[in-house]
Amino acid sequence: MTSSTPIDPLLALRAGDRAPFEDFVRTSTRSLVAFFHHQGASPSRAEDLAQEVFLKLYRSARRYQPRERFPAYCYRTARNLWIDELRSAARRPDGVPARPDPVEAVGIHLDPGRALLFAEEERSLQALLAELPPGHRRVFELALLFDLSYPEIGTLLSIPVGTVKSRMFHAVRRLRSAWQQRLAREGVA
Repeated sequence: MTSSTPIDPLLALRAGDRAPFEDFVRTSTRSLVAFFHHQGASPSRAEDLAQEVFLKLYRSARRYQPRERFPAYCYRTARNLWIDELRSAARRPDGVPARPDPVEAVGIHLDPGRALLFAEEERSLQALLAELPPGHRRVFELALLFDLSYPEIGTLLSIPVGTVKSRMFHAVRRLRSAWQQRLAREGVA
């Protein structure tokens, strides 16, 4: 393996080298927490779910067979855990908690005016994303927010790579058009 080839943390763990897995946990915690928070988990629950993903991965190292890049395997594990979380919440009377304010959730300390602008922009972007068809939105989020490649997204969603490319193209086109219309309405464009 060359130095430019990333080390698969679970293969290294299975071989007795814990350092790559520990490095993966250090570098991926934030993005996994963001993934769960973006799905609708509260900040504290998102942290708990990220830790559960790491535990599941750690415990599965002995039987792990790399059939795809490790990040895709990790996010599939996270997605499956979120599905389990939703099923569990559906059985509880309180259900899934509402999403908190994005500015407070990530702990950004801005002056009040900037915080309001940030929150307004966040709501506008979330509204535009919500208007996308679910398949397009999921592809867009996985590609841009979680930096997965098109083949990884195809594997994760069980769709052909061509479908991933098509959905991404149409999602970007719709978002760009909607954003330009919004700016024109506000007299910014």
